[in-house]
Amino acid sequence: MRIGIVGWGVEGQSVMRWFGPEYEYLIVNEHPRDDFPQKTDKLKVQFLTSEKPAGLTGNVEDLSYLDGIDKCDKIVYSPTSYWNLKRAFGKDKSFWDKTTTVLHVFFEEVKTKNIIGVTGTKGKGTTATLIHLMLEQALRQSSGPSAGTKSYLGGNIGTSVLDFIGSVQPNDYVVLELSSFQLFYFPYSPHISICLKIVPEHLDWHPSLEDYIEAKANIFRHQKEGDIAIYFAGNRYSQQIAGFSPGQKIPYFAPPGAVAKDEGVIVVGQDEIEVIKTSDIKLIGEHNLENICAAVTTYYQISQDLEPARQVLSTFSGLEHRLELVREVNSVKYYDDSFGTNPETAIVAMAAFTQPKVMIIGGYDRGLSMDPLVDEIMKQRVRHVVAVGQTGPKVAEMLKQKGFQDITLGLKNMSDMVRTAKEKAQSGDVVILSAAAASFDMFKNFVDRGEQFQKAVLAL
Repeated sequence: MRIGIVGWGVEGQSVMRWFGPEYEYLIVNEHPRDDFPQKTDKLKVQFLTSEKPAGLTGNVEDLSYLDGIDKCDKIVYSPTSYWNLKRAFGKDKSFWDKTTTVLHVFFEEVKTKNIIGVTGTKGKGTTATLIHLMLEQALRQSSGPSAGTKSYLGGNIGTSVLDFIGSVQPNDYVVLELSSFQLFYFPYSPHISICLKIVPEHLDWHPSLEDYIEAKANIFRHQKEGDIAIYFAGNRYSQQIAGFSPGQKIPYFAPPGAVAKDEGVIVVGQDEIEVIKTSDIKLIGEHNLENICAAVTTYYQISQDLEPARQVLSTFSGLEHRLELVREVNSVKYYDDSFGTNPETAIVAMAAFTQPKVMIIGGYDRGLSMDPLVDEIMKQRVRHVVAVGQTGPKVAEMLKQKGFQDITLGLKNMSDMVRTAKEKAQSGDVVILSAAAASFDMFKNFVDRGEQFQKAVLAL
């Protein structure tokens, strides 16, 4: 049997480990990578020679890299490759009948029903990690029937589910971060599904905002009556798509889900049981109170022992590139928020700090409105804006029209951006890389952008 793998990312590489060496493989990828396996008689690799092929990721113009993939007996494709495959093979049933994704394989093969899925525009990784850590802490302390039960974390967060599927037992828990790409045309829903805030995102891949929301809705659409749908009470899209679930619907940031009270505590349940004082929480930012409430609401459906949740919230400081403190230099703190790829995330990042701010903003232009971002910059204590990338000039011009002149334009590398931010910052300020845009115009991805920022900050 010959297996075709479309996309050589984390999931694609796990496919080869899952099926094993006894099969033949054809690996196809849009661009060259330095981690392709060695070619052999049983293993072929195809890719476009350009590091950045013409077109958008998942929608390149040259489809020749897909040549021969339809001759494979089984094809496992990265969800972002869907439109390329659609353009190449249209509605050819003989082709699509042979295709699957890593998540399809997982839901068909995994032994446990205790699957928890988290989607939304931003906060998925943090929320999924919090749920996993709370369960892990609770299971570690448990005895009796739960002894030996484990929690696994995977999906869009960097660990492929195929790498641990063989270890999952019937009573174990699996927490999945699920992107709109993974949920696109997806026919399964987790037992407990959570949708965080939805705002416009990935509109260079999804044909419309409605299509993006429809993809997210699949996290609820295939649930059964005994399942649980958790949604953000403060977001109409999240609330709207939870309506697709026939299961129990529970809001968060509203009773009976977890709520951050004005008195500085997080409570959960009809009786408003105190979980933790907000002053004891390690994560920073108002947006993280939302993520925490989503995680606590989810955990509370599984266990009413809140001590493990309390322990996690008092120690977990966040994931990489999400408002991550890199260093303090001359009483100026430098934060890496490279994961933020839309205006909403930059707004949230600014709101997390009361100090004067120097912002590094701009990147790949996906056509998102910058009006809310510009309005927030005018409201916030922003000392200076380093505007870069494709969206930089647009943001700069909009700010100038509103009378904001403290702008640096035209910088081409991260070292210059960070040095300029250092020159503009004063003692007590914060410097934040929160681009409000994707990274593809200047960097490989948000990780590369964040790592370059951290390297430049550490070199100051």
